[in-house]
Amino acid sequence: MSSDLVKKKSHTGNDVEVIGPTYEPGQPDGKGDWRKNIGNRAQMLKYLRSGERYWYAEEGYGSEKRKTPA
Repeated sequence: MSSDLVKKKSHTGNDVEVIGPTYEPGQPDGKGDWRKNIGNRAQMLKYLRSGERYWYAEEGYGSEKRKTPA
C-alpha cells in the first residue's frame, strides 16, 4: 500500500496535498455472501430481525431518528 501525497486543486483554486490511493490492487475473492459469515440459525434470525427493525421501526434507529415523521 502506498500513501503518497497527490497535489489537487481545492474549490478555492489553491493547490492542496491529499493522500493518494491506499488500497491494494486486484479483485476481491468470493461473492460476499452474508450467510457464510453467520454461524447458526439463531444468529441468522437475530441478524434478519435487527435489519427489519432498522427499516420498519416507527421510532427510528440510531443516528437516523427524526424529530418529526416524514
